[in-house]
Amino acid sequence: MTWKQFFSASVGKKFTVALTGIFLILFLIVHAGVNSAIFVGRDDFNNIAHFMSHNYIVRILEIGLFVGIFLHIIQALIVWRQNAAARPVGYHMSKANKNSTWYSRSMGLLGTLILLFLIMHMSHFFVGTKVALYLEDDAPHDLYEKMREVFSNGYIVIIYLISLVALFWHLMHGFQSAFQTLGLNHKRFTPLIKTIGVGYTIIITLLFASMPLAFYFKWIE
Repeated sequence: MTWKQFFSASVGKKFTVALTGIFLILFLIVHAGVNSAIFVGRDDFNNIAHFMSHNYIVRILEIGLFVGIFLHIIQALIVWRQNAAARPVGYHMSKANKNSTWYSRSMGLLGTLILLFLIMHMSHFFVGTKVALYLEDDAPHDLYEKMREVFSNGYIVIIYLISLVALFWHLMHGFQSAFQTLGLNHKRFTPLIKTIGVGYTIIITLLFASMPLAFYFKWIE
């Protein structure tokens, strides 16, 4: 089997979803860590944001990030649709609740909600940063103030929190599933991976939720 045949086959698509999923899991750690600098102070956060947006290595990695997101979304939706089409209706109705969780069966829907959130999230923060970088003669960009402005709107905070609920359930299944797809499925390791996945999901979700809440309720200035 050639590489082209492998990645076009069902197992190859699942492998791609798993590999890009782990890449995005690692990215979320970095993203949450950098954004958590808002709790350190405005100047420190803006300095970190300025470094991240002006560092050439980071900007090259940014291209890889977008490629990873694109591959993950496309391949995951294809796998989800194929699984749904292959599952007999009668079996689905009678056995699904016993053999799987609702969120494992809803990964396509949860992923779509996260995609819609990403589009909104990038329009709020990513676009403004790039405009300041490329079109405003490298002028300083106050990302901290931009976050304060965005998260002063209650309806936006609510949308963010709802999206984080979708992310929570997506990660609850996706974390363990990614390692399982890559072959790390053993009675000695699977419980540990599951425990790490639950802890990771809770911490990441709470960190991201704390940011809009902190600005909206003025826990930070």
